[in-house]
Amino acid sequence: MISPKMVAAHTSTHSSASAEWIVCLDKRPAERSGEDVDIILARLKSVKGFERFNPRLLQEICLCGFYECLEKGITLYRQGDIGTSWYAVLSGSLDVKVSETANHQDAVTICTLGIGTAFGESILDNTPRHATIVTREASELLRIEQREFKALWEKHRQCMAGLLAPPYGVMESGPSSDRMPDKENLNNNTLGSMSKHLNKVPSEKILHAGKVLRNVILSRAPHMIRDRKYHLKTYQQCCVGTELVDWQMQQGSCVHSRIQAVGMWQVLLEEGVLNHVDQELNFQDKYLFYRFLDDEQEGGMQPSEEEKKEAEEELPDTLMLLSQMGPDAHMRMILRKPPGQRTADDLEIIYEELLHIKALSHLSTTVKRELAGVLIFESHAKAGTVLFNQGEEGTSWYIILKGSVNVVIYGKGVVCTLHEGDDFGKLALVNDAPRAASIVLREDNCHFLRVDKEDFNRILRDVEANTVRLKEHEQDVLVLEKASGHGGFPSHHKYTVMTGTPEKILEHFLETMRLDSQFTESDPALDDFILMHSVFLPNTQLCPLLMAHYHAQASQGSEQEKLDFALNNKRRVVRLALQWATFHADPLQDEEASLAFLEELYVAVSDDARVLPALKDQLPLLEKMVKNNSDDSRSLQKKHKVLLRQFSMGDDKQQKRQPVRNNDEILFKVYCIDHTYTTIRVPVAASVREVISAVADKLGSAEDLLLVGLSSAGDKVVLKPSDVSVFSTLSVNGRLFVCPRDQLDSLTPLPEQEGPSTGSLPTFELMSSKDLAYQMTLYDWELFNCVHELELVYHTFGRQHFKKTTANLDLFLRRFNEIQLWVITEVCLCTQLSKRVQLLKKFIKIAAHCKEYRNLNSFFAIVMGMSNPAVSRLSQTWEKLPSKFKKFYGEFENLMDPSRNHRAYRLTMAKLDPPIIPFMPLLIKDMTFTHDGNKTYTECLVNFEKMRMIANTVRIVRYCRSQPFNLDVSQGNKNHQDVRSYVHQMNVIDNQRTLSQLSNKLEPRRT
Repeated sequence: MISPKMVAAHTSTHSSASAEWIVCLDKRPAERSGEDVDIILARLKSVKGFERFNPRLLQEICLCGFYECLEKGITLYRQGDIGTSWYAVLSGSLDVKVSETANHQDAVTICTLGIGTAFGESILDNTPRHATIVTREASELLRIEQREFKALWEKHRQCMAGLLAPPYGVMESGPSSDRMPDKENLNNNTLGSMSKHLNKVPSEKILHAGKVLRNVILSRAPHMIRDRKYHLKTYQQCCVGTELVDWQMQQGSCVHSRIQAVGMWQVLLEEGVLNHVDQELNFQDKYLFYRFLDDEQEGGMQPSEEEKKEAEEELPDTLMLLSQMGPDAHMRMILRKPPGQRTADDLEIIYEELLHIKALSHLSTTVKRELAGVLIFESHAKAGTVLFNQGEEGTSWYIILKGSVNVVIYGKGVVCTLHEGDDFGKLALVNDAPRAASIVLREDNCHFLRVDKEDFNRILRDVEANTVRLKEHEQDVLVLEKASGHGGFPSHHKYTVMTGTPEKILEHFLETMRLDSQFTESDPALDDFILMHSVFLPNTQLCPLLMAHYHAQASQGSEQEKLDFALNNKRRVVRLALQWATFHADPLQDEEASLAFLEELYVAVSDDARVLPALKDQLPLLEKMVKNNSDDSRSLQKKHKVLLRQFSMGDDKQQKRQPVRNNDEILFKVYCIDHTYTTIRVPVAASVREVISAVADKLGSAEDLLLVGLSSAGDKVVLKPSDVSVFSTLSVNGRLFVCPRDQLDSLTPLPEQEGPSTGSLPTFELMSSKDLAYQMTLYDWELFNCVHELELVYHTFGRQHFKKTTANLDLFLRRFNEIQLWVITEVCLCTQLSKRVQLLKKFIKIAAHCKEYRNLNSFFAIVMGMSNPAVSRLSQTWEKLPSKFKKFYGEFENLMDPSRNHRAYRLTMAKLDPPIIPFMPLLIKDMTFTHDGNKTYTECLVNFEKMRMIANTVRIVRYCRSQPFNLDVSQGNKNHQDVRSYVHQMNVIDNQRTLSQLSNKLEPRRT
């Protein structure tokens, strides 16, 4: 499940919800209340490493754990120390360093511990620490002291044994594995023998799924299972692959393509519930024979009428289960193919998977595509299996697809644990050195991607061979790589930019621009530059460079050649400037220098067109662009929009919502320590320094003042003077306060920040769920449509670096929090059990309609609100919810499954046509993932491959908005205005502690 805290983190650096659990953990264990435990529990459940913990164990961890926050470069403990605590990583990362000598300066980093990693189990038997642990970046840890940890171990030994690293956890040796042999040994016999490893004892749910499908087929289409003859041989009671796919495509809405159906049948094949007659490993959409497990013996049992009826009832659930498991099974099927047998579609599917693997985030697109062709799937069934031993020759590089492994060094034991998305074994290949450690499976059923040494070295050689380096003064100034032409757009560039100086990157795009194509044709490489250039080449530098290129002259050649060079050069600059101005249209109106550049360029082109008639073609477009921007700018200067506090438009007029611009002004209340306030009027993008100055002028104060964001829970965030556009970053009920530094501790929230004391159920229970979902979608679409693509870039790299507002994006992200909190607030303020059950039913209906309207943002917000501990703990309420609604909610939760980087959600998104309102926090997370995993500059050159990856994520937003949201006239019923007003002005409680207290009053804890 995706953490609600993840969302809050995007709208405020330390929001109320995300800071409150720290306050709880800072208390002494004996002083922690039930509400404290709920708040800590909500945070821990969102951390990857805790999802497998027994709920009771996790509650006890909440009672005895402590919070640690360490800056970058802090040594937590040294190799050889006697341990006193066990740790788990909540955010950030830490390096594991091991030294063969007693000198800590000789220590080498053998791996990095990421979020969800636990370490320090050696405190169970007081053995010295096996490694030195140093924070790689600012990190948050959960710490449990030795005495409490031992008590937990004694009490929960059985469930902890599978969670801790050996020798404390379970260590079983077993040969069972599905390991693809080296390529030179691949043959049909080998592949055939591998099926024995797959035909293990099927799990109960897959066995049942197979029975359901067989019984329904025998009920609806009994002719599909019959004796077949092929090449004079009879195969008894078989189905044909193509017929099985055809049949599944006709069964319900959850099967969208033949590829998806193949993956669903592959699930059954992998577990031996369905078998190929010649024991082939992969299910194929071909005229091949397959047999259900129940038909393997002669005279397979025919289902009774009762069994057929039951199967019909269970078919939708079975198809839903298989549709969730199918993509992973299909991926494994592709990866088990010998690399030479993979189709272009196979390679594209693998490549899409690689985009979301943490260990590969820093690799170029070309390298990822190369890896797609050589990666091999490998799985091992038993914990304790040794993948390779320390000292052995390095033959492969591994990436963990599922499960976890322990890194073991002779004489030191387990030094760390690696999880899904981590990699190991690369160092031995790069250095051509023996393995530095042994790798042991930490849990059953681990899956890996493997790259063999030969392929690894070939890819490195190919990358270098396909790389061109342009040097000046012996320094690289532009690094290009051969274009692969993937992705459906015919690449007309011979090379793509990997890194370069800003000036050389611009020069490259001007030189390679096609003048024979239409202006409307989109070139992804140029799109990337226009979207991302502000990161490394702001408009203040770009505009003078473009003018310099426009006036550039050839230094050699004939007069005609010089004339041709000048003409083509000018046409390219004008073309790029037009595309740039079209994309940046709204932000440009706030930039006088950029508007002046467009006017200067227009004058220059007008003058040159008299001598160079070919330039006249571009003149009307340029004239229109200059006129539009100048008119818009003048009208804006005459009348700035004045926005009300917190950007709430407050009225219900029908006019279309307009985007918030940088120079729009805001009337905003800033509070003092005594809860009086002063109203200031400043630009939206004003810095904290400017806001403090405006407040000081109004108050007549000369004191050194602080600007503080204060949440309803009393959490304070002192804002930095350089921060910009802070008004939109407050939490839902947050307020801005100003005070001298010595009065900071005395700040208290306003009574109004507490939120409502009674629910609004009497108001909205009369409104239809469909109307509510429709009006929510209309409002969300307005907010989403106002977000400029550049705001995503500013948010990712830090708006303070650009001095720009991200108010529209902030408001859209805050809307997610608001809807989520609305759900929790209404449930927790509903004192009557029967009414609470009705509330849950209504929220499930609203979520279903939001999904139907392709409003995935509100859909996720509602479902995550229902999964908040304050709501999910209300067992009496959930028990009375009808089974039909429980089933719907279960399906919704499956869509929120975060495994395999939210594969379930991404698959759903891929099947939708625009307009779509996407789950925005996940898009933000993807961009942050790319930003954190890749340096912006490498060796003083712009890492343009990183720019390309972030631009690809932004294009998802562009795709979602590529079609207009058409109003549904049938929704315009008589009470539409009331519904619209209600969804625009939700009153919520945003204090998790208050919500937990209300929840506990509704249904007290059972002792």
